Amino acid sequence: MMEAATLGIDLGGTRLRAALVSRAGVVLQRAATATDVAGGPHAVVAQMQKLSLEVGFAKRSSSIRAIGVCAPGPLDSDTGTIIDIPTLPGWAGFPLRKVLQETFARPVVLENDGIAAAFGEWKFGAGRGLLHLVYVTVSTGIGGGVVVDGRLMRGNRGMAGHVGHMMISRKGPSCACGGVGCFEALASGTAFGRQGKARGFADSKAIVAAARNGDGIALDLVSREADYLAYGFASLLHLYSPQRLIMGGGVSLALDLLQPQLGVQLKRLAMPTFRPVEVMPALLGDNSGLVGAAGLAELLAARS
Repeated sequence: MMEAATLGIDLGGTRLRAALVSRAGVVLQRAATATDVAGGPHAVVAQMQKLSLEVGFAKRSSSIRAIGVCAPGPLDSDTGTIIDIPTLPGWAGFPLRKVLQETFARPVVLENDGIAAAFGEWKFGAGRGLLHLVYVTVSTGIGGGVVVDGRLMRGNRGMAGHVGHMMISRKGPSCACGGVGCFEALASGTAFGRQGKARGFADSKAIVAAARNGDGIALDLVSREADYLAYGFASLLHLYSPQRLIMGGGVSLALDLLQPQLGVQLKRLAMPTFRPVEVMPALLGDNSGLVGAAGLAELLAARS
């Protein structure tokens, strides 16, 4: 008898991923492809169908009760509608949940990717057993999710946790959201890579590789990235009083390099009672959103 599983789908502006996830939060099978951004919503839904078959959806169809999908925002998780994702032009107003429910003939949960990842880490990863945590993903952009008093914080229309758009500098740079001085504009992997290119590095991965080899310029860039992260993280500690701050996304792979300067700056910027809060990497890695979306879908199925 096959182990019961749920289908999780992670829609990104660059990559589309699907996985079968056990009820214990274990990824049983996973597949990914480049998101067909130019093809628009219906082309991407067709990609979702194809990936679902690749991970064995048809074989386990009888045991899959619901489907969880996470995507960058803004989106309205109450109605299951995309509001306007900057990296996915042509999706504004698209009723993704309704279309997927018709496609898969299953109930569908649509959740912001940061909130889904926070849920995944809370239930199955670095936040397991905690009542209060903040999850921050630092990648192409910066997103996040929050658990307070043992409850996942969702907010009006499910749009809470857009932590990348805290404004931490009134002098800029400009952000893709239209604001100025957003946390994302200063500290995302994109911003990190852009600063590296100005110093001769191909991208953020090249900066990290050079820093690990002791390159002075790369180490300086890593130190500056830690400074920017510390300003945002300190604000999140003060806002939500978590027991732990969990960092995901591509930049989190360099957390060991960032930690020394990050620790120094958090001691300077955070109020004394918030300084002992641990900053640690996501244990589920880039599966946090997939596992969280699947977990939320399993909750929906259990309530039905």
